[in-house]
Amino acid sequence: MNDAQHDLPFGRWIQSRIYSAGVFGRRPSVPTHPAALEELGLKAMSPAARDYVQTGAGAGSTMTANRAAFDKHRIVPRMLRDVSRRDQSITLLGRELPSPLLTAPIGVLEMAHPEADLAVARGARAAQTPMIISSQASYPMEQIAGALGDHPSWFQLYWSNQPSVVESFVRRAEAIDAEAIVVTLDTTVLGWRTLDLDRAFLPFARGMGIAQYTSDPAFQALVEARVAADDLPTPDGRPTPTAVRSLLSITRNYPGDFRDNLRSAHPRAAVQTFLDVFSRTDLTWADLATLRAMTKLPILVKGVQSADDARLALEHGVDGIIVSNHGGRQVDGAIGSLDALAEIVPVVDGTVPVLFDSGIRCGADVYKVLALGASAVCIGRPYVYGLAIAGADGVREVLEHFRAELDLMMATTGVTSIAEIDRSTLA
Repeated sequence: MNDAQHDLPFGRWIQSRIYSAGVFGRRPSVPTHPAALEELGLKAMSPAARDYVQTGAGAGSTMTANRAAFDKHRIVPRMLRDVSRRDQSITLLGRELPSPLLTAPIGVLEMAHPEADLAVARGARAAQTPMIISSQASYPMEQIAGALGDHPSWFQLYWSNQPSVVESFVRRAEAIDAEAIVVTLDTTVLGWRTLDLDRAFLPFARGMGIAQYTSDPAFQALVEARVAADDLPTPDGRPTPTAVRSLLSITRNYPGDFRDNLRSAHPRAAVQTFLDVFSRTDLTWADLATLRAMTKLPILVKGVQSADDARLALEHGVDGIIVSNHGGRQVDGAIGSLDALAEIVPVVDGTVPVLFDSGIRCGADVYKVLALGASAVCIGRPYVYGLAIAGADGVREVLEHFRAELDLMMATTGVTSIAEIDRSTLA
C-alpha cells in the first residue's frame, strides 16, 4: 500500500498496521527499538560480517562521539497546534521526494544477505526512499538499477587512481539514469579498523564487494594486462584451509562459470588489480574540475567535517555536501558529525543542499539533524541490520519505521512540515 491508498498520516498508518497485526499474533519482522534492531541484525550475520559492520577506527571513540553529539541536543515540544495534516515531502536537486530520507552507500552487503544491493534496491523502492548505490557493491550497478526500476538513485564514487576506471564508472552511472554523483572524500585509504585487523579479514581481498569493478570494461582491461604480463604473486608454502576458502570466495565472486574461473588467473588478477587501483591519496579539490568536465550530473562531496572544507567545496562548484565521518570508521578521536553539521550549515547558508549521515539510529535523530539545518538524511547501519534480518522486507520496514517515527515526532512536537523543523525546536 502506498500513501495514496490510505487516509491516515504516514506514522499513524504504520503504527495502526503494526497494532492491528498484533491482534493476530504478528509482530514486526524487524524491531523498532534501535538497540534491539542492532542486536538482532548483528546476530543474523556471520562473525566476520558482524565485525565488518560494527567496527570503527581505532578505539571507536568517533562512533561514541557521534552518539554523544546527538545527546547534547534536546527537543522542545510545542502544544495545542493543529497537526492534523503533516507533510514530510522535500525537494532535493530538483526532484520532489516524499520524505527527507535516503539510503547511505554501504559496500559488501553480501556479508549481510546474499541478495545484498538488489534487496536494498527493492526495499528502498517499496519504502519510497532514494538509494545511493555504492562503488563497493556486491552486484553491478546495472543489475541494481534493474531492481530499482524508475525509482530514483545516485551513484557513490570512490575515486580510483586509474582515470579510465573513474570515467567508466561515471559513464555507467549516467547510463543507468543515476541522478547525481556522490564523491566520497574520506576514504582515499582504509582507516585502522581494529575488528577487521584482529580477524585479518578484508572482504575485498576475497573478491567480495568489487562487482562494480569486475563488471567494468576499463577495469577488465587492466586485469587482462596483468594476466598477460603474468604479474601475480606466488603463494608461499603449502595452501592452508583459509587460503583455499579465500580462493573459492574469489572464484565464486568473479563473473562467469565457477569451474572455468577455477582454471583461470583472472579472478586472482582482478582482486590484486582492485587492491592496486582503489587508493588515490593525491586527490585534491582541484581534481573536482576533472569530474565536472566528465558529466553534467550534480556532484556532491561526502565526508566533509570542517567548515573550511565546506567553503572549499563551494569554491570548487559542488552541488551538495554530505556531512559524514564514515560512521566513525576512518578517523579515531574525530569530531561527532552532528557537531560538524552545526558549524557547516551556517557557512553553506543555503547555497547548496547539506545532507548528513553518521550515528543516525532513530527518527528522533533525523529530527535533530533537520533542526540543525540539513536538507536530507542518509540512513546507514540500521537498514543493514534490517537486510540481515529479513532481506528486502527488512530494509523496507526499517525505512518505513524511520519515516513513521519522524511523522509522529512532528505531530508530538507541533510541526506540520519539514521546513518548520528548525533550531527553535531544540533546547
